[in-house]
Amino acid sequence: MSLDVPPDLLAQAERGDVDEQAFLDCVRTSLPYAWNLIASLADTVALDGRAFAANDVPPPDEQARGQLLRALASDSIRAALQQHFGLKLAFQNCHRVAVFAPVPGAAEAHLRFSSPRAQILNQSLELRDC
Repeated sequence: MSLDVPPDLLAQAERGDVDEQAFLDCVRTSLPYAWNLIASLADTVALDGRAFAANDVPPPDEQARGQLLRALASDSIRAALQQHFGLKLAFQNCHRVAVFAPVPGAAEAHLRFSSPRAQILNQSLELRDC
């Protein structure tokens, strides 16, 4: 299961639209490793004024890896994170997350990060079955 959905949020979804902040709170509490990693990268681009920041450190365990995969594989979770942090997210393999700020040069950096060349260069035997 991707998220630990509280009963009141489930009831809200059954009635119709879901409050965006309530959804974000659910994501933050259900996927803390993914949330904190993305928040940290967001802080890096904000503080440094860079076009992007990327994580190169594999998750500490399979639970954290699973959180990251669930957060970035879900269109709704990914979209909510992008909107909340005001950044575009990109993902390689099972751990390499990058955030791209809405600044000059970010689109080019995103194209480089998400290119087939970058994907191939980011391969390693340790990550084959991640």
